[in-house]
Formats: sequence, structure tokens, C-alpha cells
Amino acid sequence: MRRMREEPRPMERAGEGTPFVIRRMTREDLPAVMELEKASFRNPWSFELLQRELNHDWSVIFLLEEPLPEGGRRLLGISIFWIVHDEVHVLNVATAPEHRRRGVGRRLMEATLAEGQARKCCLATLEVRRSNEPAIQLYKSFGFRQVGVRPNYYVGEGEAPEDAIVMVLDF
Repeated sequence: MRRMREEPRPMERAGEGTPFVIRRMTREDLPAVMELEKASFRNPWSFELLQRELNHDWSVIFLLEEPLPEGGRRLLGISIFWIVHDEVHVLNVATAPEHRRRGVGRRLMEATLAEGQARKCCLATLEVRRSNEPAIQLYKSFGFRQVGVRPNYYVGEGEAPEDAIVMVLDF
């Protein structure tokens, strides 16, 4: 399976001059990604699950970072997706809570869908919490449409089960 180049790719933020950088995750990124997961979700992915994803040829994890004035970069978001045959399956898109509404999720989805198109995929699929209206609107802005519901898909400790909306995008 063809792998994407490992070099970071700068992407401009809408209306601003400071670039975001999107690159593939490495093992060294696991602690920072775990922090972002815990800050972003009630039921974050586990360290073991993220580590396992790094070993699958079909799994891609993009990180979106912002260069810091003093050097280095700050992790703002992640996208985890699979490329299986001719399909992109989006598993997880997360933006650090303090950086939401800055275009992070949009840039990650653009990169995710571009990777699928570069690999000749013809379809993208995802599940999203019924209550996550901002994410649903983001996905609709890319052309995703609702095709079904998975009842009680999201089940977590101490919370009521929640349905997932199944969405599809034809390239």
C-alpha cells in the first residue's frame, strides 16, 4: 500500500498568515496525542489503541500543529482514518478545546479527503454523535450526507448511550 510522504505540509489558516502544519503521527507523538484525546472526548482512545493504529498499513493519523514563536510546534488536532480498498473511513477527528473555531477540524478533513482522493478512493464514510451539531455541519459542508443511524453506538461509563449518525461522501 502506498504511504504518504512524511514531510510536514504547511497549510494556511483562513484569513491569517501563520501556517498550520499537517504531518503523520509517529510514536514520539503518543503522549501529546493522548493529552489531546483526554481533553477532547468523554471516552478518549486508549494509548494501546493509538499505538496499534500506528502499526496498520491501512491506518493514517494526521496531526495538525501550529508553529510557536519560540520554536517547536503546538498540537491542535488529529485525524485518524483508514484507507480500505477504495474507501476512506474517518474514525476520529479531534481539536483541542481551546483551539476550536479556528479551522483546525476543516483543515484536517481537507487533508484526510485529499489523501483519499490521491489514493483513488471513491467514497468516504464516518459516524458522528447525534448531539455533535458543529461536527455534523462541518461534514455537511464537505458534501457528506446522512445515510443511516447506529442506535446506542456511543456508550460510555456514567453516560447515557447516544446514537451515531452515519454519513457518506461520494468523491
